Parts: sequence; C-alpha cells; structure tokens
Amino acid sequence: MAISFWVISFLWTVPGFLQSAKILTVCLIGGSHYLLFDEISHNLHLHGHDVRMLLQLGNPVITGLTYAGRAESYQMSTWSVGDSYIKDYNDWFLEQQTQFLLGRDNFNNFLDFMGHLSYQCDRLLGDSEIMSFLQAQRYDVAILDAFNPCSFILARKLGIHYIAFYPSTLNGPLSIALPSPLSYVPVFSSDLPDSMDIWGRAKNLLFALLAPIGQNLMWSKFRGVAEKHLGSGSPPGGLEELYLGAELWAFNTDFSLEFPQPLMPYTVLVGGLLNAPAKPLDQDLESWISVYGQVGFIVVTLGSMISSVSVDRLLVEFTDGFSRVPQGVLWRYDPQRWPSHVDTPPNLRLVSWLPQNDLLGHPKASLLITHGGQNSLLQAVYHAVPVLGLPLFGDQYDNMVRAQAKGLGLTIKPAHITGELLSSTIDTIIREKRFKSSAVSLSRIHRSHPSPPGLRLVQWVEHILHSGGGAHLRPASLTQPWYQRCLLDIVLIVFLILLGFHEGEPASPQRLSIDNSNNNNNRVGS
Repeated sequence: MAISFWVISFLWTVPGFLQSAKILTVCLIGGSHYLLFDEISHNLHLHGHDVRMLLQLGNPVITGLTYAGRAESYQMSTWSVGDSYIKDYNDWFLEQQTQFLLGRDNFNNFLDFMGHLSYQCDRLLGDSEIMSFLQAQRYDVAILDAFNPCSFILARKLGIHYIAFYPSTLNGPLSIALPSPLSYVPVFSSDLPDSMDIWGRAKNLLFALLAPIGQNLMWSKFRGVAEKHLGSGSPPGGLEELYLGAELWAFNTDFSLEFPQPLMPYTVLVGGLLNAPAKPLDQDLESWISVYGQVGFIVVTLGSMISSVSVDRLLVEFTDGFSRVPQGVLWRYDPQRWPSHVDTPPNLRLVSWLPQNDLLGHPKASLLITHGGQNSLLQAVYHAVPVLGLPLFGDQYDNMVRAQAKGLGLTIKPAHITGELLSSTIDTIIREKRFKSSAVSLSRIHRSHPSPPGLRLVQWVEHILHSGGGAHLRPASLTQPWYQRCLLDIVLIVFLILLGFHEGEPASPQRLSIDNSNNNNNRVGS
C-alpha cells in the first residue's frame, strides 16, 4: 500500500503525466512583455500543456524580432487594432521617448498611456471574431500581463479563471492587499529605499495616501470599457476587485534584488525568467571584443521599446563620455536613425540588436548601462555585472533605487548627463571593486534558489489547476472592509465604552467634600 502511494506521488510530479490543461496567455503589450510571455508560454508547453498566446500587434516592438513565436512550441493568435491607429500611436510613443529623455515623465503621461490601452481594449473586446474564437476554446486558466488592466477585463468577459503575472517588482501601481508596513516598505514611485529616516517615512506615508487616488484615476480610463463589454458583470469594486480575483500573483522579481517584506500565500516570486547561461558569441563580436583586451567592454541598452535616442544634445554628451573611457562600447541603437552630424568615437559600435544575456555572460563584460528595466537588472545580477542606471519612466526609478541600495551600481538621471559625468561614473563603477563584489554576492543569492524561475512558475500554475483554484491561498482579510482589517471598529467600540464609563463615573470623595462645604456656606449665608 505504501509503495503504491509513493509511486502515485512520484508520477503526480512527472511533467507530462498529468492531463494536459488548456492555457491562454495574454500579452497585449510588445517589447520585453512579449519576451517574458514567450518564455512563459514555451515553458508551459514543454510541460505538456496546450498553450495559446493572444498577442496584440502594433505596439512598439523590439528591433530585430518578429512575432512568429516558437514554431515547435505553443500556438499563437494575433490581433491588430489597425494600421492607421498603429502609426499614430507609435508616433505618440516616439514623442514620449523624447520627453522621458528630457526628464519630463509625469503621472499625466502615464494616464495618457492608459487611455491608449483603454481604446485598444475597447476595440479588442468589440471584435466578435476573435472573442468568439477564444470563448469557444474553453480554457482552463489564463495567465495575464497584469500591467495592462485590459487583460483582467478580457478574462472576466471570457469567464476564465486567471493568474496574474506582473513583469516588475512587488510594489507596483497595484492594490493586491499585500501587508506593506510603511516604515520599511517603499510605496511605488516614492524613490525610497527600505531604510528610511523620519522624512523618508513621512514621504512614504504621503505617497501611500495618494496611491488609491492614482489607482482610481487609472481605473477611470477603463471603467467605461468594462461597463460596455461586461454589463452587469462590471466589477463594482473597480480595478481592485479584478486584481483580487486572481487565483495567484506571480512577480518578476526575487530577493536578490527586491527589498525583503511580508508576502501572502497567493504571491510567488519568479524573477529571472529570461536569464540563462551565456551562449558563444558570433565571430564578428568576439573579434571586436578582443581588440579591447583586459579592459573589456560595456553594453548599452535603454530598453526594448527605445531603439534610438532622439535628443541630439544627449547624443553629443553620450559620445563625448564614451570617447573618454578605454573600454569598447556596444550600444543597441538603430544605426539608420543615428544623426549624420554626430560623430561616433572609435570605441563605440552601434547595433540594431544585441544578444544581451550572452554579452553579459562574457568574461570581458565590465558594465551594463541600462534604463533600469527589471529584465536587464536581473540579467546583470545573474551574470554578476555592475550597472549604471539611466531611468526613464515608470518603475525604472524604483528599480534603480533597489539596485543602488544593494550595491549593484549607480544612477544618473538622463537630463543631468554630461560627457564628463558619464565617463567619471563609468570609471568609478569599474574601478571600485565594491560594485563587482556586490554583483557577485547578489548573483550567488539569485542562482542558489532551489528551482529555476521558469519551473517555479509552471509548478505553481499546475498547483492552481490541480487544486481547483487558489481559494485556499486567500486569507479572510481580502473580503473584509478596510476598517475591519485595521480593527477600527474595535477601536471605536473601546472608545465608546471608555467614554460611557467616564460620563457615568460617580464624583470623587474630594469633590463631594468640596460640594458639601459650598452647600453649608450657602445655608449660613442665607
């Protein structure tokens, strides 16, 4: 009997032994989001599941990649909002890049971006052909890109249980009821580390009070779409209700880079999905690297959605700074967009696409200059390469606060860049051994996890499937009103009881003596 039990238990854990599940992965944003969902979809396919990705075309994409998917792997359904809109949208996004590089990122820009996503969402949900196809498939579960609220509305309309995958850190612009003590857990966009002085804690409190307002403004961009397409099923609790409806939340982070904080059972950390041992570089790149000998080379990439820097002043400062360093500089930049009037130094090489993971794994990689995207930072951690951060927008500022606090590198705001500052900061990071030492230590932490992030996510998805959902992972607090979670009803009752005792309290002996004395004096006087 015991032998049979262990045989069944073993077979239960063998990939492919279990019945294949039908899984829909939803990627409505291009760039690095697509790379992550491609990896997730592929891993689920390798474990025997029937996987289809819904991919929206037309978002800013990664130069050098096509949305063909992995031919030997999962299936794909693509959807497009239309060429005319796509052109206008990409022109708008290109202008936003310029504003980011000039240091003009603000919440209104983010709301404008959400407005575009909302319009795209309305068009997608209104496409009867694609929606009918997806509804007919009867998926067991969907895995959503939690950055885009449309993913949640789509899953609700299809009636599918869903798992939320957030492509960045724990404390993004979301409300998923994580226990987040404000004394040491920084609020999104606060630019604070976990060690705060009194003014830092005051700032964190202020940002915490403003966060629900920001979330409501974000939901306001989608409320009309939800009401139009969900009807009576539109969530009265807004975006927060859709977030809390997820069976599981998976985050693209881990505690090699993340600040330690409490977690809930329904949260799992799977940071580093795009990390892998380095493959050999092609001979052309190897020959270029060999020219710089022991000083090595620097990798420069400002994100999958920014293929060029459209501010000439910054290009001049970049090239001036790179000309001052002895290392070779490999910059992912569309050569066709490089201004002809800006000269490039001999040590700078422009490429439209580069194998970032393989380059960072090269023994001569000295530094990564990055926008602070989560995938780039995790690859730097994995390969123990220090970083210089140039955050542009969104979570990139908070990501670089974490990287700097962990000793991985330093940060310069793009609007502050000069050639001298750039070269001196590069020299500091490469010359001072503390940055490389921290990178090695973080890499050891990251790599020593018992299971790789891809397998970890697959195992949790299968756990949700086998257990019939994630209800067993949700504490009762998720259904409690906020005042009950904070015990304010108990505080109010105790206050009223104490107030009642105080009002009904008999006069003290001293007070009675004084009152009697006054009464006697009054009688004598009369």
